[in-house]
Amino acid sequence: MIARLLPALASAICAISVALGAYASHVAAAPAKERLAVAALFAFAHGLALIMLAPRAAWLARACQGFLLAGICLFSGSLAAAGLFGTSTAAAPLGGTLIIFGWLLAAADYWRNP
Repeated sequence: MIARLLPALASAICAISVALGAYASHVAAAPAKERLAVAALFAFAHGLALIMLAPRAAWLARACQGFLLAGICLFSGSLAAAGLFGTSTAAAPLGGTLIIFGWLLAAADYWRNP
């Protein structure tokens, strides 16, 4: 089930990020526009990464995917919520850290299992 769930969820993240980018470009005013654009960019890029990583089944790859997914939610989610609702971006640094850690796990997984 996880083999289908992760790419489906990642595809939905990419779709939402395109809509968020369109909203940022055509509707939002500064500074919300900038936050929404960054949120959309990061969500889209990391959604694609999750799709790319989905076939990898090693525990290290699964951990990487979990960190990336959590990082997307916290980083992009925090920026999007701030842009749309004026909330705090306090979760963004933790989300960014999780994304970085996820990429390091991906590097380790590819090093161990080419």
